[in-house]
Amino acid sequence: MSNSADSPAAGSSPARRRRFRPVRVLTAGVFALAGLLFFTSFNTAKGTNIRTDSSLLKLSDLIHERSRNNGELDESNAALRHEIESLAERDDGSTKAEDDKLADLEKKAGTQKLTGEAITVTLDDAPPDATAKLPGYPEPQPDYLVIHQQDLQAVVNALWQGGARGIKVMDQRLISTSAVRCVGNTLILQGRVYSPPYKITAVGDPEKLKRALAEAPAIQNYMVYVNVYGLGWKVEDEGTVTLPGYPGAVDLHYARPVA
Repeated sequence: MSNSADSPAAGSSPARRRRFRPVRVLTAGVFALAGLLFFTSFNTAKGTNIRTDSSLLKLSDLIHERSRNNGELDESNAALRHEIESLAERDDGSTKAEDDKLADLEKKAGTQKLTGEAITVTLDDAPPDATAKLPGYPEPQPDYLVIHQQDLQAVVNALWQGGARGIKVMDQRLISTSAVRCVGNTLILQGRVYSPPYKITAVGDPEKLKRALAEAPAIQNYMVYVNVYGLGWKVEDEGTVTLPGYPGAVDLHYARPVA
């Protein structure tokens, strides 16, 4: 007879002789966990498809909501700035020469409205089913059919080169610290999000502005895609328009080392 501890003792009952089986406990645990996950999923979905439920907040919804909030804050900031300037003009102790110098600086900074003759440039994506219109060109890849950051920057840079006194992209005035950035197929400008078509309005001599656009190498390259793949391009005389002043903060912000 073996003396192993695994051997059942003489006279012990069958129940006491049954060995402990960890596999059975593990199996029961798996089924219990599966039941808990099923209940949690059902309770979360409340009978809806949690993959497609439109009530769930998507990242794009968050971005557009933040964009709307930023727009409202810009309007509020502009109203407060106008009120402050009105109060300061009552009696700030400055001379007329100093006031004129300040007004000139504000105009150059883009914080004041600007009225003058203007043109508008409109850029838009090509149709999604576009094909090459001219022989010798390959069929388009997806990147060929959308407006990119460099396209918007090329237009803005050409307009400045052409002597623009002020530029508005969509409904926002550009200043020296403005950055035109694109993420995917959307424009992010000063905390707000826009989709094509993109409109850029510049105040200045219309003929000089249009000549600068025509002579810019980056725009000449863009025009190839316009003619071959159908990217949108339109230049229009606007007559006399008034650009809004930039309503946001003009202080420079920069990174600082952690102490």
